Amino acid sequence: MHAQEMISSHPHVRGQINDALIRCIEECYSCAQTCTSCADACLAEDMVKSLTQCIRLDLDCADICNITGRIATRRTGSDQEVIRRMLDTCAAACRLCAEECEKHAQMHEHCRICADACRSCMKACEEAGRSMAH
Repeated sequence: MHAQEMISSHPHVRGQINDALIRCIEECYSCAQTCTSCADACLAEDMVKSLTQCIRLDLDCADICNITGRIATRRTGSDQEVIRRMLDTCAAACRLCAEECEKHAQMHEHCRICADACRSCMKACEEAGRSMAH
């Protein structure tokens, strides 16, 4: 992705970038795609009714990751408190989605992959939040 290149070129950033936040932005977008794909794969499974909660959490997590990535990307008039709160929310959504996907991981490979992506994004959000702490 071009997140680092774009953000470092922003006039308000002036080359002072937060590497943990950049990694988090990239993880958020990756996780959003993975969760969307997992939800779609769950819908194609024969036992779709048993995956209702997984689908719901996949879609919620995808939306939260997407908006967190978007908010964290904006540098003009940035509101650090809002970003930190979104990072916390995103980490929580990723944790819940990973826990649910792990319940189905032995039977569905897409759930295993999604759980891994969610755990990775959760860690990136936590690290980015710590990097912004006062």
